[in-house]
Amino acid sequence: MNLERRKTDDSRINNQWPLAKEGFFFLFLGIVIAVIFLFLGWLFLSVFTGIITLFIIFFFRDPSRNNEAMENAVFTPADGTMLEIVDVNDNDNPLGEPAKKISIFMSIFNVHVNRIPISGRIKNIVYNPGKFFSANLDKASSYNENNRVFLETSDFRKIVVIQIAGLIARRILCWIREGDQVEAGQRFGLIRFGSRLEVYLPANSKIVVRPGQKVKAGVTIIGYLQ
Repeated sequence: MNLERRKTDDSRINNQWPLAKEGFFFLFLGIVIAVIFLFLGWLFLSVFTGIITLFIIFFFRDPSRNNEAMENAVFTPADGTMLEIVDVNDNDNPLGEPAKKISIFMSIFNVHVNRIPISGRIKNIVYNPGKFFSANLDKASSYNENNRVFLETSDFRKIVVIQIAGLIARRILCWIREGDQVEAGQRFGLIRFGSRLEVYLPANSKIVVRPGQKVKAGVTIIGYLQ
C-alpha cells in the first residue's frame, strides 16, 4: 500500500520550516553520502550527490502562504497547471450528483504540499489502490492509485478532493482524518515526485480558472460555490 495516512498530524499541517518534514530524511541521507564520497576522494560522485540533495530541498519546499478566505471561494488544492474543467454526471464521479471536475497537474518542479480548498469538516477518506500511468494522461484519473477526501462545508455542501499518484509518484501522504474540522488553505498532505489532483464541485459552481493556467495551492481561487 502506497498511502501514508497517520492520525491528524498538526506538526505537518502547521509546519514552520521552509521544508516539508518528509524531506528531512532524504536531505540528511544526501548530505551523509556526499560527505562519505568526499572523504573517499570521489569528488565527482560527491558533487553529483550534492546536486541531488539540492534538488531534494527544492522538491520538498513548503512555503508559508496566506489567503483571504472569501465566502464560498474554493482554492486550488495543488500547485501546478490546470489540465481540464469538465461537466460530469452523477454516474461518473464520487460526488454522487452532477458536478464539475477540475484537474491539476503537478510536475516535479511544483510545490507538492496539498492544501484544503474550502473550510469544512472531513466526512470520509477513501484510499484506492491502482496503477501508475503518467499523471497528465486522462486515464490516470480512472486507473491510478488515489486517495479521496470528502469534505462538507458548514452549510452542508459537498466537495471531493482526490490525490492521484503518477508515473514516478509512488507515495501519497494524508495528514488528516475523518471528522477533522479544516480551514481553507491549511496543509493536508503531499504526493512525492509528480502527480495530479482533482476537485469535484457541485454542478452550479462558478469556475474562474481555465485550462493551461498556472495555479498555487491555497492562493489561487478556482471557483465559487453558488
